[in-house]
Amino acid sequence: MIPTRKLGELEVAAQGLGCMGMSHAYGVHDDEAESIATIHRALELGVTLLDTANVYGDGANEELVGRAIAGKRDQVVLATKFGIVHGGDGPGVRGDAAYVRQSVEESLRRLAVDHIDLYYQHRVDPNVPVEETWGALSELVSEGKVRYLGISEASAASIRQAHAVHPVTALQSEWSLWTRIVEDEVVPTCRELGIGIVPFSPLGRGFLTGSITKADELPADDMRRNLPRFAEGNIDRNLLIVEALRKLAAEKGVTAGQLALAWVQHQGPDVVPIPGTKRRKYLEENVAAATLDLSEEDIARIEAAVPADAVAGARYPERLARSVGR
Repeated sequence: MIPTRKLGELEVAAQGLGCMGMSHAYGVHDDEAESIATIHRALELGVTLLDTANVYGDGANEELVGRAIAGKRDQVVLATKFGIVHGGDGPGVRGDAAYVRQSVEESLRRLAVDHIDLYYQHRVDPNVPVEETWGALSELVSEGKVRYLGISEASAASIRQAHAVHPVTALQSEWSLWTRIVEDEVVPTCRELGIGIVPFSPLGRGFLTGSITKADELPADDMRRNLPRFAEGNIDRNLLIVEALRKLAAEKGVTAGQLALAWVQHQGPDVVPIPGTKRRKYLEENVAAATLDLSEEDIARIEAAVPADAVAGARYPERLARSVGR
């Protein structure tokens, strides 16, 4: 079984499951039975933290997760998010108090539950004071609709502002061997304030597994086709990172993806990555990485093989990059 860790005061298994790809962003989503079986298998393996958001599949992902956990609610630490709204030039963001309350009611209905364990502000709204958003969120905790609060892809300054209104339990941001920007200010701020860290895309949106070698191999509607790191030229340079990982992984008898995920797991006892998958096979590979032991020497060799500045391309195109790190 997977050991447990603490996100603030919230105890969860040391690895969670990101459910986004079951309904959103990464190509075809036509096998609900396998997605639900994957969630059930995760619970059998000791995973407790399930992560979704209202924007994934325009609510379809919350509905799927709700169906999967029916009759199993007591086994789950349920996390969802609000704040991203569909706009014209890239995603829009809302953080006004009325939208916070509207969003939680809609998520509770789609998930078919009476409370959410961990409710994240998905993106910070630059046009609404953090204090307004978090004042509304604090009221939801008082009303019992939400147990704990989190924030996603926020700057250190915004995290401090939110925490001053109501304790922030978890910060969710991208963190992996090829995305390490949170290490500069965000992670130290979280540790100063006692906030847990939930890395999403700890496998570099699947790239660090070695399963993606060309962007045109991805489904036509897969968002990764539009990410700079998957673009022609960049992807070939980034495959050198995977090859370096693969060589180290072979020494330990594991896959490149498992080694990359274990590196994230070893970043601290307050770190709970949420690798996403919609297949039981990959879930089981990921869960095995939660108990893979790495020595200080192993960590040093991994970081030497994949230096932070070796990655080619930005995380996001400009239209998406504007909404992160606020």
